[in-house]
Amino acid sequence: MSDFSALLQKPEFPRSAKYDAGWMIDNQMGPNALWLVEWLCESLDLKPGMRVLDLGCGKAITSIFLAREFGVRVVAADLWMSPDNNWKRVVEAGVADLVCPIKAEAHALPFAAGYFDAVVSVDSYQYYGTDELYIDYLSRFVRPDGQFGIVEVGLARELDNGPPASLTEPQSNGKAFWEPACRSFKTAEFWRKLWRGSPLLTDVSVDMQADGWRHWRDFEVVVEAAGKSIFPSYAEALEKDHGQTIAFLRLTARRTAKESDDLYDPALGVKFGVDV
Repeated sequence: MSDFSALLQKPEFPRSAKYDAGWMIDNQMGPNALWLVEWLCESLDLKPGMRVLDLGCGKAITSIFLAREFGVRVVAADLWMSPDNNWKRVVEAGVADLVCPIKAEAHALPFAAGYFDAVVSVDSYQYYGTDELYIDYLSRFVRPDGQFGIVEVGLARELDNGPPASLTEPQSNGKAFWEPACRSFKTAEFWRKLWRGSPLLTDVSVDMQADGWRHWRDFEVVVEAAGKSIFPSYAEALEKDHGQTIAFLRLTARRTAKESDDLYDPALGVKFGVDV
């Protein structure tokens, strides 16, 4: 794995460079989650002992990173990945006292209001967070002045005429990049407007990762060369697109002290006379 280790030593991500390349590759589920969470954390203020929700954590490597690098206590929540397998990874990483894996659906989170100091999400929020009211629901679990930090696949520009041929045409491996789920990819302006529209958020910031497409392409090349690809490689499509369409976006904000009616909360059924 030494050849791959060299390819994964990017100066932009010095914290991630400390992690074993084989471990990083074995636990990948697409783009390099450690690079993304490291970039995200540059815009967060995480302190030891904080309670952090890692929403859509996948194989929990971002949760492990947060615990090891910042000493925060993480709830690693995912709907599809086994908490048992994530727990094994957590124990092996030596952060069993800081990370608790659970199975949870993003619209039915089992936490007390104001429990978390921060919520982070890496490469999953685009699949459930485009609903205009979802950020209001998620906000109920964050204390006043608590932090939100999201990194997701997005668009570098509006697709007024649909996605370009470089993304819709099959690559040499027969797989096209663009599929129906890519409709959830949105621009920075979309997210900025959506989050700024919430009365529960303040200090909303959205920016694009420099060379994000290049980092994703490089990681796809490494994973394919290692024979560890879960999905067909998208490296060819990313190279052709060259960052004109596909980008990584970083969203950050703070929680206000304002209260809100939670339209996702089943307990409101009592308020409106609905049997729940």
